[in-house]
Amino acid sequence: MTLGRSRGEGRPTLAVVGATGLAGTVLLDVLSTRQDIWGEVRLVASNRSAGRLMRVRGEELVVKPLAPEVFDGVDVAMFDLPDGETLRWAPIAVEHGAVVVDNSSAFRMDPHVPLVAPDVNPAQVANRPKGVIANPGSTTLTMLDSVMCLHRQWGLTELVVTAHLAASGAGAGQRGVDRLLQETDVVSGATDLGQRPGDVRSAVSERLGRRTSPFPAPLALNVVPWVGNAEDAGWSSEELKVRREMRKILGLPELRVATTCVRVPVLTGYSVAVHARFHRDVDVAGARQALVEAPSVVVLDDLETLEFPTPVDVVGADPAFVGRLRQARDFPNSLDWFVCGDNLRRGAAINTARVGELVAADLAA
Repeated sequence: MTLGRSRGEGRPTLAVVGATGLAGTVLLDVLSTRQDIWGEVRLVASNRSAGRLMRVRGEELVVKPLAPEVFDGVDVAMFDLPDGETLRWAPIAVEHGAVVVDNSSAFRMDPHVPLVAPDVNPAQVANRPKGVIANPGSTTLTMLDSVMCLHRQWGLTELVVTAHLAASGAGAGQRGVDRLLQETDVVSGATDLGQRPGDVRSAVSERLGRRTSPFPAPLALNVVPWVGNAEDAGWSSEELKVRREMRKILGLPELRVATTCVRVPVLTGYSVAVHARFHRDVDVAGARQALVEAPSVVVLDDLETLEFPTPVDVVGADPAFVGRLRQARDFPNSLDWFVCGDNLRRGAAINTARVGELVAADLAA
């Protein structure tokens, strides 16, 4: 494959597709802070957003409309589109010679598409028969590095997790954020709300209506134990997605996984309470040292000062933050911990950028 030469001899050409969305804008920020390996960068979005000016790597670039010809000469295309749009446009990008790094769930379970996290299975970027590489979901990426570093030493057999998912992970991202802020405005200052059955729901519906919400229940002053679409036997698609992704990316097809996903009134930042069981006996001291040494994990765990990770403290940061590490008293070979990460950075943009860099290096080899 011939690399694009649009800007800087030998530098690959990059297209960011979905650049104007909430996750896309975070990706542009991440690309601006990492090593500059790219030649030309093309920002691509729907016709509605085309023509906007956006800044990346210190340059003001005009957003181009999404069309087949926009992929001419592109080496790597980073996609952040809804699943249906990705299924339509990713093959077109591949036909034009690009390798697609996709942040949607459209290709994650395709057996011919690798699911890649650079600290877990970087060699898989070369295994792309369809020309597509998939990103794991934000819930998976939030806990993946902490789970993986312990799995390497003690051998993971079982995961039971409760994921607390921010509003920015709903729908197109900005829609969830806007709705939570609107609901918060409704309930702010109303000291009598949350005291009687249904009063928050009634107040929110009266002011904002129901049809415009990406959530099945009010999120302000509340938590909503449902994320995704209905699957078999009462599971949601988000919950089963975590199970499928962890099995595929860890290469453990028989791994036992149970997940409960709950939407919480947080703008940005996912938190996961993890209960993990291992083949071999594991102790807190050994696990803590392994986590301290993990490259993308920060241990924040001091109960004397009540210092542990929370979403509002880790938003905008790149690593995953781990705390509340403890032995599961009634379960052998088990540990419990709490991990937080920025779902737009840690759970999407950073992985996309790093996978794209691995692809660029592979193409140049």
